[in-house]
Amino acid sequence: MTAAEQQISRNSTAMDSTQAREAVGNRAQVEEIVSRMDRAHETPMFYRIVALVAAGMLMDSIDVYIGSAVASSALSTHWSTVAQNSRFMSAGFLGLLVGSLLAGFVGDLKGRRTAYQINLLLFGGFTFLGAFAPNMTVLSLCRLGAGLGLGAEIVTGFAMVNEFAPMNRRGHWCAIVSLVANCGVPIAMLLCAFIIPRWSWRPLFVGIGLVAAVIWWLRRDIPESPRWLAVHGRYDEADAIVKQLEANGSEPAATAATANTDSARNAGGRSLGICLLVAIVAVSATNVCSYAFTSWVPTILVKRGINLSASLTTSTMMMLGAPVGCLIGSLLIDRIGRKRTIVPAFLFTGVFGMLYAFQTSTTGAIVVGFLLMMCLYVLMASVVAVYAPELFATKVRFRCVGVANAIAKLLNVLMPMVVGWMLVSLGATSIFVSISVIAIAAMLIVGIFGVETARRSVN
Repeated sequence: MTAAEQQISRNSTAMDSTQAREAVGNRAQVEEIVSRMDRAHETPMFYRIVALVAAGMLMDSIDVYIGSAVASSALSTHWSTVAQNSRFMSAGFLGLLVGSLLAGFVGDLKGRRTAYQINLLLFGGFTFLGAFAPNMTVLSLCRLGAGLGLGAEIVTGFAMVNEFAPMNRRGHWCAIVSLVANCGVPIAMLLCAFIIPRWSWRPLFVGIGLVAAVIWWLRRDIPESPRWLAVHGRYDEADAIVKQLEANGSEPAATAATANTDSARNAGGRSLGICLLVAIVAVSATNVCSYAFTSWVPTILVKRGINLSASLTTSTMMMLGAPVGCLIGSLLIDRIGRKRTIVPAFLFTGVFGMLYAFQTSTTGAIVVGFLLMMCLYVLMASVVAVYAPELFATKVRFRCVGVANAIAKLLNVLMPMVVGWMLVSLGATSIFVSISVIAIAAMLIVGIFGVETARRSVN
């Protein structure tokens, strides 16, 4: 080897050593940021982040559920046709699907804060514009734009709280946000019942748009996720935010669980494919079972002679299972762990789904329906709000959660056709059997392939 070749070899070895030292140094800095985030006690800044996320999720939930009431009102006043209403609803679902995917890419590549502000601006702005739509075609286009933001809010909201919350309280705070968000269902029903008959649906859209604008303004200085900043090499910015989150002190380092903070490492060191499979199955099963029950079961039971819709009290008593389920999820998720909450909830969903098929009395339908709703919303609070975001590394978290939610939305779009065919061809019992089979299958997938993420750092 010539002298020149030897010199080149030495330079190459030196460069490799320098790069290796830099990689170790970078990993150490990321580990420090993640460890400090995991151990920090709740502070006013953290409470503000949770409150603003919960407010945005609540508005998102209200906006999603007013769609059917607006379509019904437009049809009853001959402002729209059945075909136009179908396009309006489809536009909303399409927006939810696409928004879930886009939010994941924007959040992972451009930052959590950027994605979070864009989605609120989209659904608030397009909902406000929809109030002035001259016809159903324009309203459907506005609904498509709003849907983009609505789908994105679901992905970004829970993942934001997941990344800011202390490790030992992460599940609790994500489930609390889910509880607040799911209050949007009864609030939307009350708003529609009070406002639409008196002033039509347009003031409702104006109000949602204005409230969304206020929340967007309040969230204008919400901090970026220190975990995301650290993974992207912006350690000084991450350190400044973490110091504010540590204002009320931290848990001793010795009590914190040791975590591998490799930014490309998913929960438990599982492959991305396995984690994505678990997230898709769990999120999709939760959404499909919930949709099938809340949207179709009352109709099916009416055909069996149980007129649930005749009594507002009866319907309300069943729906009370939703907030109760979210509350139970928030209490259990950190205490007993994710899988010990999710697996039994899927099991009981399967059991109560089957039992509901054989109810022939109003009392029985109320009791079993309440228990089934409770189980479904334990899953909403634990799977969608907590478990799915925890499965993935910081670098891919938003994208993977976005894919899982997008597939769940796609299945919800297809559900009316599938359920309609099953009712005609296989009978009503097949719907309840399907709910049970889906829940049991999800229970097995999570139980066998899922990793326990409680008290583990989200890398």
